[in-house]
Amino acid sequence: MGRELLAVIEQIGREKGIEATRILEAVESALLTAAKKKYGAAENIQVRIDRKSGDVEAMSLKKIVKEVTNPKSEVSLEEVLKVFGPNSEAELGDEIGFPIEIEEFGRIAAQTAKQVIFQKVREAEWEVVQREYTARQGDLVNGIILGQERRNYIVDLGKTEAILPAHEQIPRETYRRGDRIKAYLVEVKRTLRDVQVILSRTHPNFIVKLFEAEVPEIAEKIVEIKGVVREPGDRTKIAVVSRDRAVDPVGACVGMKGSRVQAVVRELRGEKIDIIAWTPDSRVFIAEALNPAVIEKVGVDEEKKSALVVVADTQLSLAIGRNGQNVRLAAKLTGWKIDIIGASEYEKERVVRDQETRAAIAHQLQEQHARLVEAESAAAAAQEEARADAGTEAAPAAESGNETPAAG
Repeated sequence: MGRELLAVIEQIGREKGIEATRILEAVESALLTAAKKKYGAAENIQVRIDRKSGDVEAMSLKKIVKEVTNPKSEVSLEEVLKVFGPNSEAELGDEIGFPIEIEEFGRIAAQTAKQVIFQKVREAEWEVVQREYTARQGDLVNGIILGQERRNYIVDLGKTEAILPAHEQIPRETYRRGDRIKAYLVEVKRTLRDVQVILSRTHPNFIVKLFEAEVPEIAEKIVEIKGVVREPGDRTKIAVVSRDRAVDPVGACVGMKGSRVQAVVRELRGEKIDIIAWTPDSRVFIAEALNPAVIEKVGVDEEKKSALVVVADTQLSLAIGRNGQNVRLAAKLTGWKIDIIGASEYEKERVVRDQETRAAIAHQLQEQHARLVEAESAAAAAQEEARADAGTEAAPAAESGNETPAAG
């Protein structure tokens, strides 16, 4: 029985990826629960499984006392000598164990032990899953569709099942049982009932991981992905930069005849991908971010972090995109508020601005001229007043000089 028990435990451990020690502890805990259910929780019972032989030893521990007041935890010395023989070295105050036969646990107790073992093994299995998949959080995983529950797909990852929630699915994308799927492992959550592994195909990092798998330069850190924005199912914009001047980051991501980017597009079921060269020059980066539109001019306001982009009238709808999608994604990628106008509208506004500017300059010149005239008039008045004051002071002096001196 003992060897068979160890063999079964080892087999379960291999199948579930759980240490045999954890399962042995679970069995001991289950047997202890069953024993207490049979003999009462007040009994001081211990259960141990020998790690080498697999023999199960259960005993009820009792303290040797002179007078027994609680039979569940105490025993008299006379009773001990009667059970273990007169040669026993037991003394008052010692704690001694009375063997319990496992077969005596009963059917209900055995059923309880089975449930506890199942629960403990399942908890240990959850811990293994949680530990393994938490380490893989943020990675790309492959799985097989098992089915759908409440619009959420259930995905078999091998050691566990994962959930692809409805809000993490690419719009208009459907799967059937048995379909293979790639997804981004977003989160591992422990609940009261199990461990939930949450997948996503809409997360921006899903794009990052797909390109890492297709572009060796990204995996080797030669090319760095500076930013990703997307509207799943429609369009993605990805900004890349090279740490090696000899490597073109956009060309590396596109691949020979577009092979690398097309592999990602196929995985995304046709989602458009714009690959943009990142640069610290805001004007150039904004212009690149509006790809595939051709940009004529970019003006920026550094304080407000806003930009005015001018495009040819024929490029206006392309720059804005359907329902504003292209400019919206470009704004998210660059972090700038972007306004786009056509060249003809810009020229009209420029003419108006030029007229306003000329009018402002003329008005300013008029004000300056008026201030100059006013200043000259004030200066002339001051001079006139100064001359008048000088004439007044000279008159008394002349009168004083014409007086006739008295005769001697």
